[in-house]
Parts: sequence; C-alpha cells; structure tokens
Amino acid sequence: MPASRHIAVLAFPFGTHAAPLLHLIKRIAASAPEDVIFSFFGSSESNKSIFSGGKGDEEFANIEAYEVWDGVPKDHVFKGNPHFEQIGLFINATPGNFEKAMKEAEEETGVKISCLLTDAFLWFSADLAEKHGVPWIPFWTAASCALSAHLYTDDIRRLLSTNEQTVGMIPGFDGLSIKDMPKEVLMDNNQSPLALLIYNMALHLPRATVVVVNSFEEIDPAITLDLKSKLKKFLNVGPLPLMAESSKKTIDSSADHNDECLEWLKKQDDSSVVYISFGSVITPPPHEMVALAEALESWKGPFLWSLRDHARKNLPDGFIDRTTGNGKFVSWAPQKEVLQSGKVGVFVTHCGWNSILESISYGVPLICRPFFGDQVLNSAMVEDKWKIGLRVKDGVFTKDGTVSAIEVILSSEKGKQIRENVQVLKGKAIDAVQVPNGSSVRNFQDLLELVAMS
Repeated sequence: MPASRHIAVLAFPFGTHAAPLLHLIKRIAASAPEDVIFSFFGSSESNKSIFSGGKGDEEFANIEAYEVWDGVPKDHVFKGNPHFEQIGLFINATPGNFEKAMKEAEEETGVKISCLLTDAFLWFSADLAEKHGVPWIPFWTAASCALSAHLYTDDIRRLLSTNEQTVGMIPGFDGLSIKDMPKEVLMDNNQSPLALLIYNMALHLPRATVVVVNSFEEIDPAITLDLKSKLKKFLNVGPLPLMAESSKKTIDSSADHNDECLEWLKKQDDSSVVYISFGSVITPPPHEMVALAEALESWKGPFLWSLRDHARKNLPDGFIDRTTGNGKFVSWAPQKEVLQSGKVGVFVTHCGWNSILESISYGVPLICRPFFGDQVLNSAMVEDKWKIGLRVKDGVFTKDGTVSAIEVILSSEKGKQIRENVQVLKGKAIDAVQVPNGSSVRNFQDLLELVAMS
C-alpha cells in the first residue's frame, strides 16, 4: 500500500534522549495503519547507537533514519567539556539542519510530512509545524515532575530573591526545596545554551497539539492534573519498559545480552545483590569511586557493577582481586534483565529517569547519587515523595554513608517499608500499561489516533 501519511520524528541526539523516542515510535509504528511511514532524524553518531548501521530499523520497514548535521565544523578542536560544547554547537545548527533533512526525506519518499513528533527540547518544532500546517507532538523523555519544574521556571526564579526555601506553590511539590530543582531552572539563561533551550521549550509547549510523557498518571496525580490544565493535551504513555509487545510486531531492540553477567546473577540469593550503574555518560569523580569501592568491600555482600574499562583505574589497588568472591564487574549490563531477575535488592544509580522507571517497573529500591539535570529533583522525589529509596548522605559517596544506605534498604524496618512502597508503585505502573482500560493504554490509543489520522 502506498504511503499517504508521513511522520517526521526529530530527536535530540544526546544522552538517553533518542532511544526512548525511538522506542515510542516503534510502539506507534507497530500499531499504525500500513500507509503511515516514519522518518527519524538524528545525528550520525546518535543514529548509529540506536539503529543497526544507522540507516533504519531492521524490523520496521516503515521507519527510516536520516542524518542531520551535528553542528561541529570540520577540524574543530573542542575546549572545556566536549559533551556540553557539542550540545551548544548542535543547538546553533538548528533548525536549519532538520529542515534540510526533512526536505530530503519528502523528496525521497514522495510524501509530504503530515505530523512532527519530536523531542520536547526542540521547541522550534512549534514554528516548523506551523509552517508545514501540521500537528506538533513533543515527547518529554524525563519525569512529569521535571517538566512541571521547567514550566514554573519564572516562579521559582522569583523565589530565589526571597527567603523562601521551598516550592510548595507548585502542585505536587510541597516540602521540596528550591535546591532540589534542576540546575537549568535556577541559572540565568545566558549561562548555558541548554538552559536557554529548555526555557524556550517551556514557553512554547502550550502551543503543542499534545505533550507526551514517558510516565504514568498514578505516580504523580497532582502534577498530572496541573499539567493537564496548562497544556492543550497531556498524555502519560509509560512506563515504556513495561509497554506490552504488540501482536503485530516486536518492539524489543535489546537483542544483545551479557550472558556471563546474567548467569552470575542466577547463582545469587533473591533480592541480595547491590547493582551499580551510572548510565552511559556519567562516571563519579575518583575520590567517590574509591569511597564506593571501600563501602562495597566493607559490606561484603554480593554486588554487580557496570563500569566502563577506562574508569577502573580509579578503583583502589587490588580491589577487584579482593572482591572476586562476591563482586562482578562488567563493562555493560543488560539493565532491564538485571533488574527483572529478582536478584537485585537495591540499585545504586545517578537517578536518570530511564533508570528510575526501570527500577519501578521491576520493583527494585534505589540509592541515589544525582549529578546534573533533572537527577537531583528525581532523587528528591524518590526519597521524599514516592519513598522508594534514599539519597546518599550530603549528595556524595562516602564509605560510611554508602554502607549505611545499603544496610537501611536491605536490613532495616525502614528498608522494608521502602521495598513495600516500590512494589505498590510497580503494581500501579503495570496496571497503567497492561490492564485493558489502564490510564497509559487509553492515553496511547489517543496518541495513536492523533498520529495515524494526521
């Protein structure tokens, strides 16, 4: 059947933004009519990390990947932090790089773009959608609490000039500190291209046809209700890790498994393992790596540490050899399968939203050491609102503070309550995505109709 509808998918090609967007697109593509095609726009490096060969999806003939210029001039020499400099250069290249690639996709497919489904960061998509006369559907890849914080940026900044220490005027935030807010909310826009990008996003999101979030309504009812009042339409369609596979096509892209890692887990007692992972971008500073290692060695229980090879030089001398009896080191772990195994008693994490969602989805408590972005707010919600984990004392790893957090989660009455709380939240997440009339099931159907009928 010839294609008649063409969905342009614009990714923010940094961190863990592009992968959840692709997961959502696969979910939509699996259920959409056969005459709907999807063009996925990301940088060359990002596309290669999420697509086989960077050209498209092997299982979905209706999803094609296109490269957009990353904004880095030829022979450019990075100064300072390359990651944040790359983001700044990419932002400067938008929206022209996307417009050029979108035109190529229209020419190649012979079908005009009928809808823009984009990372929410790409606020200029509001103008592109208006220019093309099509709907704009931004996807917020983080938690709804973080989205709310950004929408209230001006209010929070006004509080900074007062003696007020909390942000209780925001629905669902009562008791949270101003210091818990994302750094970009608290800083002047001129200090960071990313801060300005997110601020502009918050200004333009009310123009969107619908704003989509990788979460579920039941985790933050007050925040969900408030966001629905501020946006034309607001849909929670997650947690994506729990979204049931379509009978039409599979959407599981995690074909690679670390069998050695999973075999090691099988030999451990249920809910006994401390799993440590800080995502694909973050490595704690050397002194915190030492403190965390010393804590694990002192605790003496089983642990699985996903640690890239280059970071192992920061571990204490002889640590790996001394802990071979109870520790397992891997350069990459299949996180979903690890958390799903039933062997993990606590997850030590940077508190990225994808990791939190996976932990909730499989009922694993958290120990949080946030670093940047929404991670500080996420960790505050984990400990103070959802009560499914703990923040490390004073926000940094120390030997005693880390041992204490592990023992509280695994061996105390407080830990028992935390473990029960995460099981309750897991149940609500499962109901949202797997019960026929679950909130995320209904919301996804609304989204599918908007995309498929555009």
